Amino acid sequence: MGLNDLKNPENIAFRTLLNICKKYFGKPRIRGSHYIFKTPWKGDPRINIQKDGKMAKPYQVKLIKKAIERLEEPNEQNNR
Repeated sequence: MGLNDLKNPENIAFRTLLNICKKYFGKPRIRGSHYIFKTPWKGDPRINIQKDGKMAKPYQVKLIKKAIERLEEPNEQNNR
């Protein structure tokens, strides 16, 4: 599970996105319908996802993809 699973943001099940987020960012804090994950940097991209029926919201999939790409950069880049 990883970036390859996020190729088509329009067709990602929420459960899949949640599992990917758990893999990269750990256990979420849940506030109502929001699943909030901590990141090693301040500011955006923030990790906050919620369901759209059984599917993930496409804009949130794109933000998660961006966050994972940033996470995989050299450590000095994560501290901006």
